[in-house]
Amino acid sequence: MAELELVDVVVVGLGVGGEEVAERLAEAGLSVVGIERDLVGGECPYWGCIPSKMMIRAANALAEARRVDGLAGTAQVQPDWAPVAKRIREEATDTWDDTVAAERFTGKGGRLVRGSGRFDGPGRVRVGDQVFQARHGVVLGTGSRPSVPPIDGLADTPYWTNHQAIEVEQLPESLLVLGGGAIGLELAQVFARFGVRVTVVEALDRVLAVEEPEASDVAAAALRADGVEIHTGVRAERVEHDGTRFTLHGGGGMEFTADQLLVVTGRKAHLEELGLDTIGVDAGQRFLPVDDRLHVTDQVWAVGDLTGEGAFTHIAMYQAGIVIADVLARARQAEAGADASGTSSVVGGAMGASSSLASSGSSGSAGTVPRADYRALPRVTFTDPEVGAVGLTERQARERGINVQVGFTKLGSSTRGWIHQVGDDGFIKVVADADQGVLIGATSVGPAGGEVLSALVVAVHAAVPLSQLRHMIYAYPTFHRAIEAALHDLS
Repeated sequence: MAELELVDVVVVGLGVGGEEVAERLAEAGLSVVGIERDLVGGECPYWGCIPSKMMIRAANALAEARRVDGLAGTAQVQPDWAPVAKRIREEATDTWDDTVAAERFTGKGGRLVRGSGRFDGPGRVRVGDQVFQARHGVVLGTGSRPSVPPIDGLADTPYWTNHQAIEVEQLPESLLVLGGGAIGLELAQVFARFGVRVTVVEALDRVLAVEEPEASDVAAAALRADGVEIHTGVRAERVEHDGTRFTLHGGGGMEFTADQLLVVTGRKAHLEELGLDTIGVDAGQRFLPVDDRLHVTDQVWAVGDLTGEGAFTHIAMYQAGIVIADVLARARQAEAGADASGTSSVVGGAMGASSSLASSGSSGSAGTVPRADYRALPRVTFTDPEVGAVGLTERQARERGINVQVGFTKLGSSTRGWIHQVGDDGFIKVVADADQGVLIGATSVGPAGGEVLSALVVAVHAAVPLSQLRHMIYAYPTFHRAIEAALHDLS
C-alpha cells in the first residue's frame, strides 16, 4: 500500500479556479499539492477564452476593413489564417505547453503532481501510487469537457470539438457547426470571415436560446450577413463520414454536407471520476451542489464548471476568492487552537500571511468570509456584435412571478449608433422589478456590448434604485448612453 503523506490542502484540477486557489494558498505558506492530468491553467488559456478571442480579434479586423467601403473610400481584404494560427501557437499556448504555468505554481511553493486525482476516503486523495491526506481540506476544480451527443455514427468520425477548432492550422473549405450556443456562433463567424462556407445546425427554435429573443435575432442576422447558413429546429439523427466529407442527417429528411464537422453542444462535468462515493457524495448528479461558501461537504470545496453556475472563467475566479478566504480562515482557527494547546502547527509561520490574505481583498471585510451571490452574473458572447447579458431575462423574471417592467431601445437610434453607421446593429434591454424599483436583468448588444454591460452589472448587483439610474449623467456621445433611453422606456 502507498504511504500516506500529510499536507495542508489538496487541489484536484488546476484549471483557472483551481490554479488560483492552489497558487494563493501556497503563496500564503500552506503546504499545497496541486493535481492536474492535462495542462495547468485548464481550458481558458489553451482552448477557450484566450485563443478564441485572438481568432475573433483577427476576424473582426477583416470585417472592419470590409466596412471601409461607404465610410472612408475603398479597401480590398485578403484573409490569411497563418498569422492567426501562429499567434495562438506561439503567444497564447506555447504550443500547448504549460511549463510557464507549472513553474509559476511551484515557484510559489506549491507541489505539482501529474495525474488524475480521486478521493480515497474523507480528506484523502489518491493519484496513482501516491496518497495525500489533507489537514484543512480538498478543493475540486476539475472543470468540464465537451459533451458530445449520442448521435448515430458520430463517434466513428473525425469530428472536431472546440479543441481541434482552436488548434487548426489549415482551414477547411466548408464547415458544419452542430450547436448554436455562444461557442458555436463565435467560431462560426470567425471561420466564415476567413472564407469558410459555414452552416450552423441548432436543435432549438433559435440560436443563443438562453438569451433574450431579440439577442438571438440580432446575432443570427449578423452571422447570415457574413454568409453563414443557420438552420434551427433541426435535430441531428445520424452522421456519416466517407473519408473526405461529413454528412449530417436531420429530422424531416434534411441533409447537410461539409468537409469538417464541429460539435459544440455543451459541456459536461465528469463527477464519476472523482471517487465521491468514498466521502458520501452522489456522483450521479450533473453538477456538484455547493453552499454559498462553495462547500460540497465540511472540508471539501468545489469551484468552476463543477458547481453548475456557468462555464465562465470569471465565475471560477470569483468562487476561488471565496474558497481562498474560507480555507485560510479555517487554517487560522486551527493554528489558534494548536497554539492554545501548546502544539506547533504544520503551517507554522504561514498564518501571518494567511491572516493578511483572508482579511483583505478576498474576504470583503476583516474577519469575514464572503458568500457567493450570482444575482448579477455577467456573460458575454463575443460575436460581432457582442451580446452581453446580466441577471434574469424577461422570460425568467416572469416565470418567477415578478411584476416585470421592460425597457428597450435600438442602438442605431442613439447618436453614437447613428455615427457608427456600419456595424451598429444592437440594442439595450432592461428588465426591472416594478415593485422593488430596481433592475434585475439587462442585455447589451452592439459593437462594444460586453463593455457597455459593466454599467448594467453594477446596477443589478448593487440594486441601484431606478430613480437614481434615470438621473445619472451619461456621457455623450457613447454607446452606453443608450442605457438612459432604455430606462426611460420603462415608464
